[in-house]
Amino acid sequence: MSTELPTRISVDNKTEKTSITARVVNKGDGESPDLRLLVVGFDALEVTAVEGCDPIPEGKLPDGSNSGFSCAVGKLAAGKSRNYTVSATYDLQGKGKICLPVMLGDTGTLLWQQGPVPFGTGKPTPNAPDTPLLLGTDNVPFGPDTSPSASPSAPGTLPDTGAPGRTAVLLLGGGLLLAAGGAGLWLTRRGPAPRH
Repeated sequence: MSTELPTRISVDNKTEKTSITARVVNKGDGESPDLRLLVVGFDALEVTAVEGCDPIPEGKLPDGSNSGFSCAVGKLAAGKSRNYTVSATYDLQGKGKICLPVMLGDTGTLLWQQGPVPFGTGKPTPNAPDTPLLLGTDNVPFGPDTSPSASPSAPGTLPDTGAPGRTAVLLLGGGLLLAAGGAGLWLTRRGPAPRH
């Protein structure tokens, strides 16, 4: 299994609203088991809705997150994917991250995780209708103490997938979320997915 996020999103400078497409993909050669996708927001990025999904109760959110939704994906045939429209707000004065864990049905077993990965920009545009944010980039908020010409910390490309060097553990309603920057994890006996 794998997940994908857009390399670029735009945040409305007046409402601070944005829309993100989250995709879960079966890159294997057989049908997947029943899957559940979680969409979790951190810090300046708050997930307000995910089409067709249910909010995660506040008491069961991963440690450090501010919002989350649970999506019953079901089974995916080999090579197939499913898209979810994510509505979110982004406080442009802060730094925001999003995380996409894929669980084995309702068992709490983590199969794959992308993130928490940041969306941000090194060139804020306060007078424009919206601000473009790049995936894998820490935000440099616009203000008197920041420089619009500051360089982003990472290129705007999809995060690497596969086993990371370091992990941190987050609790999620009795299950474990392994957070590793912008990396994804296989927690099955299969090897890590090819890097892209």
